[in-house]
Amino acid sequence: MTTSTEEFERLASVPGAVIMQPTTLCQPLDCRYCYLPFRHEKHLMPVEVAQAVAQSVNEWAREDPRFEIVWHGGEPLSVGRLHLTKLMAPFGRVKHTVQTNAVLIDDAWCEFFLQHDMGVGVSIDGPPDMNRSRVTRVGHPAHRVILRGIERLKAHSIPFSAIAVVTDPDPARAAEFYDFFADLGCHSLGVNVEEQEGANTTTRTPDPARATEFWAALTAAWRARPVIQLREVARVLDFARAVLQGQASGRPASAAWDPLPTIAYDGGVVLLSPELAGFTDPRFGDFTTGNVLHHSLAGLLSEAEQRTSWLPEFWRGVDACRRTCPYFAFCGGGHAANRYFEHAGRMDGTRTSYCTTAKIALLEGVTRHVRDDEPHTDHRPRHGR
Repeated sequence: MTTSTEEFERLASVPGAVIMQPTTLCQPLDCRYCYLPFRHEKHLMPVEVAQAVAQSVNEWAREDPRFEIVWHGGEPLSVGRLHLTKLMAPFGRVKHTVQTNAVLIDDAWCEFFLQHDMGVGVSIDGPPDMNRSRVTRVGHPAHRVILRGIERLKAHSIPFSAIAVVTDPDPARAAEFYDFFADLGCHSLGVNVEEQEGANTTTRTPDPARATEFWAALTAAWRARPVIQLREVARVLDFARAVLQGQASGRPASAAWDPLPTIAYDGGVVLLSPELAGFTDPRFGDFTTGNVLHHSLAGLLSEAEQRTSWLPEFWRGVDACRRTCPYFAFCGGGHAANRYFEHAGRMDGTRTSYCTTAKIALLEGVTRHVRDDEPHTDHRPRHGR
């Protein structure tokens, strides 16, 4: 079977969303599993970078009114309302979303979110003892101050999603974990098993069988009380329904990947994996496809295959997964950052710990509960895995 890139486009020419990094600084938290290399430094995105990105985005948004700009970390709110307003101003009719640790949220920020019709995602890992890795710069637990920000959102009737990092996928605590978020008031939850990538060099690898039981128990808790959307469960159920109905899989082998460009504070464009931003490699350089201050974002995406040094090696890894992995139809080939950081700087490796715990174990755990009458609503994938 040939896997030539001439058979189909590897990357879509128009993304579904653009991730903007307004600053590298994460304030006032210093999460122990954070992958960001410059989270203690306050590099601010110049307005000129946002203006350059907006030239392409505004064209795309005319065709897709749902087009999304995701302001993602560091901690986006640490740039302040004035600067964030300036960064948002060049964009036309797009949906702005911010992913925040919630610590800086006060009434003034809530008014800002309402004024700009801004989507809000909050990062919190569950009850206090599951949130231990989210600490302040001086090492104090951050749970109380995160909840304080969430209470301000609720006081202003601002809907919010949540993203949680799970360090220990303990099936015995899955129901407690789910109930925490169901009671928290978020409308949806994304669950990320802690990954070895970027500045987080931990070698902790959850047992695959334990991870499978965790996903099964989490799905059972959701089915018993489906009051919020569970991102990972929704993805599996969408895939399972497509297979059972004889439709194409969630990521057909010939489907183009969403390039999901991340715009670093300095205008550098990193494709597919935001976690690669800020890193350099002797073979690949800084992983960027180019810089929006020198070339249009649309132009960079159209020439991505020629401009991105690591893509050929990454596609070889994807093709190896296609040939060898029975889970490929669901996974689609994995994430570039996980390959790179788990395979000692190689992009053409295959299975990773992330694949095992967050794709294979997820699929096996959730599909135990697939039923025709399962409660489910359409869910557009959120960002910030």
